[in-house]
Amino acid sequence: MYSPSTTKRGAKVHILVQIVIGVLLFYIAYCFLLFLFQRQILFPHSQMETHFGVAESISGLEKIWLHTRHGRVEAWFLPPGPEHGRGPAPAVIFAHGNAELIDFWPEELNRFTTLGMGLLLVEYPGYGRSEGSPSERSITEAFVAAYDALIKRKDVDPSRIVLFGRSLGGGAVCALAVKRPSAALILLSTFTSVRACASHFLAPGFLVLDPFDNLAVVRSYAGPVLVVHGRDDDIIPYRHGLALERAARQGRMCTYDCQHNDCPPDWATFWQDVESFLVSAGIIGSKVDGPTG
Repeated sequence: MYSPSTTKRGAKVHILVQIVIGVLLFYIAYCFLLFLFQRQILFPHSQMETHFGVAESISGLEKIWLHTRHGRVEAWFLPPGPEHGRGPAPAVIFAHGNAELIDFWPEELNRFTTLGMGLLLVEYPGYGRSEGSPSERSITEAFVAAYDALIKRKDVDPSRIVLFGRSLGGGAVCALAVKRPSAALILLSTFTSVRACASHFLAPGFLVLDPFDNLAVVRSYAGPVLVVHGRDDDIIPYRHGLALERAARQGRMCTYDCQHNDCPPDWATFWQDVESFLVSAGIIGSKVDGPTG
């Protein structure tokens, strides 16, 4: 025979169980939706306005179309400045952030050409004027094709290829670093892996389709690595940059007082740091050594 107090306790337990089951079902539904739409979140290419005529307005820019299994992918090459001679020169392969296009970067990164380096901007499949859909696999294939096209050029020194990625682009160049040799790696505001970022959405990492495990790549990378990160980054926390630098065999860290989208806060300082890194890595000569190439 049950007392009224026992009945009340049983009712409370029943309500609590219903609440827990409801929360659990809601969380499962939330994770399922994240799983379905994760690529739209990671690769918001459909929200990017396609630009036309930018390449034609930049002096010396060469437009290249890469042929992959996923369709044609666009890349732009800027040669070293004419003051650096005509011999084979070092080159940078650049990968941009997930909500950007190669159109945004020629002027910002033109400093590489004044340092005597070629600059190759590679678009992601499905972005801008490029065909296909973005994924870790399709992006890696596009960047491998870009690399293979670059090292065939007579004006490029294959032994001095630098891979430079910003934010999501860090994943693209790290994936490339596994497939092809490079002389140095520059990671700007980059994550250790997409799985590590899943906690930002309160989701388990095993649901991630495109993990981009940068930390594993950096651990095995033999060349010098420059990690640049904002101390107050609220999108990819600073601890990701610290972990990448500590994992590198030859790591160097540059920390700036900024967040994610305003990194670097001072481009003059950034270029000083990058030039110092490239000189110490033997990619370019110091100013007193004269022109490279």
